[in-house]
Amino acid sequence: MSEQVGHRAPYARIAAHYTDLIASGRLQPGELLPSIKTLAQEWGVSTATAEKALRQLRSEGLVRGIHGIGTEVVDRPTPMSSGSQRQDRGRRNGSSWGAGERSDSHEASVVSAPADVAEALDIVPGTDVIRRRRVYRDRRGIVAHSTSWIPVEHGRLVPQLAESERLTGGTSLQLIARATGQPITRRIDTASARLLTAADAELLELNSANLPTEPVVVMTAKFIDSTDRVVEYGVDLGGPGRTWLTESEVNH
Repeated sequence: MSEQVGHRAPYARIAAHYTDLIASGRLQPGELLPSIKTLAQEWGVSTATAEKALRQLRSEGLVRGIHGIGTEVVDRPTPMSSGSQRQDRGRRNGSSWGAGERSDSHEASVVSAPADVAEALDIVPGTDVIRRRRVYRDRRGIVAHSTSWIPVEHGRLVPQLAESERLTGGTSLQLIARATGQPITRRIDTASARLLTAADAELLELNSANLPTEPVVVMTAKFIDSTDRVVEYGVDLGGPGRTWLTESEVNH
């Protein structure tokens, strides 16, 4: 059994383990999870804890219970993840990828800041900024197209920010914080939905002549350091059919 890490409750660790197996495709739709009794034995927990883990997976729509048969993996798109969630993952384990995710199409360049980006970064429109783009995918296709907008002065401290390669040595925020000595202390998240435009379709590798009619999720995250300066503004455009999912523990 995989090593239990972190400070999550035992049921949450079990649920996270199977979430990863499902998201990565190592558990396919139609396959059965171990029984409650087997889970309890394998993880060294009570049957009540094992049952709670399965309830968590059912509540997220990853599995379903079939009377007399067991708990079956269902066919369900993996939710998109936001820039803030990737920051959290990067802080915990050094990787921004979600379960079963990979990124490609990394592109970076120095461009003039559009009005909305300038407002978010608190700079004058048209000021040079670093624009980093990449596509997150899982086995079902594009999870999200992600764009990071970074003040150009950080590129002088961390040259690889302006290079069209996947970053090494940490996430952009970690690299900037180390270079400036100023940790990220706040972030501001937003979530909205909009109909796809032709420009969106190009980013998501869709045929602009036959756009999906359902709205897509748009997530933004503004990251602020200890000097109250905005060091990065991220925009994530979800793939069609993707939803945003977040989870947290509730302490009674």
